[in-house]
Amino acid sequence: MAASSDPSPVRCPFVYWAQSASQITLKVELKDSTKPKWNLGEKEVEFEALGTGAHGESRYTFKLSLYKAIVPQECKVKVSERQVDIVLQKKKEKDWWDRLLAFGQGKPQWLKVDFDKWKSEDDEEEENRKRDIFEDYPSIYDDLKNKELGPPFVQNWQKLYLFMYNLWQWIAFMYILIVLGLRYLRDGPDSFEYAWMGVGKTAKFATLMQVLEVIHPLWGIAKGKPLNAFIQLGGRSVILFLQLDAEPRLQIKPVVFYILVTYALIEVVRYPYYMFHVYGINFPLLTWLRYTMWIPLYPLGFICEGVIFLRGIPYFEETGKYTVSLPNSWNWSFHFPNVVRIYLLLFFIPVMYAMMMHMYRQRKRILGPHTKSHSS
Repeated sequence: MAASSDPSPVRCPFVYWAQSASQITLKVELKDSTKPKWNLGEKEVEFEALGTGAHGESRYTFKLSLYKAIVPQECKVKVSERQVDIVLQKKKEKDWWDRLLAFGQGKPQWLKVDFDKWKSEDDEEEENRKRDIFEDYPSIYDDLKNKELGPPFVQNWQKLYLFMYNLWQWIAFMYILIVLGLRYLRDGPDSFEYAWMGVGKTAKFATLMQVLEVIHPLWGIAKGKPLNAFIQLGGRSVILFLQLDAEPRLQIKPVVFYILVTYALIEVVRYPYYMFHVYGINFPLLTWLRYTMWIPLYPLGFICEGVIFLRGIPYFEETGKYTVSLPNSWNWSFHFPNVVRIYLLLFFIPVMYAMMMHMYRQRKRILGPHTKSHSS
């Protein structure tokens, strides 16, 4: 494995190992790992990656000289958000190792035993005895299985809820896309004027439902950062509720059609991805679309939002909606069009940059490690 030119300090992650009769498993405690590299030799394991471990965000690496030989071609490495799992196939079957490391290599402090996965010869014999009992008395297995309906049962309901939520949202945004598409095929650009009239209520309802995406990580039933979901939801809510829903003259502008199509195209790919992800199902094409379509659609969406803000300023100047003028009992004033102007001048580009960089990091983390082969 080639040495890295990155000047950042190199640290060792916590590594937990366990064995069975035919395999050695290594659990590398490293979150959000990127640029992983590994080299699996017959009696050697090398690993390197950027990620968040015991010493925070840094470059982590380790090297192990093994007690006995493995089969590098049959070994597997799985990179996930929480950890890296390495499965080493022993060269000899039914070979219980007395130790992991070769003689002469001291045990490092960061190498631990994974007691959750640890097995021994006695454990295997016990499993064989249980298997024999289950084959002779199959009803015993059913009785034991029924007693274990506890946390897994709750987890299944959580998965079902998340699956149904994502399915519902996909149906809502697919409806928006189909209605707008069919009307455009029938009426052409004339359909722009009544795009909001046709799907505005559906878009508002689906956006209100997205509040749950901020709550799900807080409840612990879904991964992700609530802040990112809140920023995206807040921007869309301002556009749909405070701009378009509040000013009928904005609803007939062609930009409304484009922004609704942009929102729908993003979501009809995002929700199926998460819908199948709940049950660990991965479609490579869907994953690629999920982390690629944002490249043209996010800038287009931000441009449409900026146009709506600009077109709305004279209307809100005229109506005075959301504006609080002096004199009043609170001796305080608030001019909504000026707030919009400040946002467009100072915050519009930074917010767009922050969201684009967030999606770029996500794409790099999900698609990046799979673009090159790192195994030996």
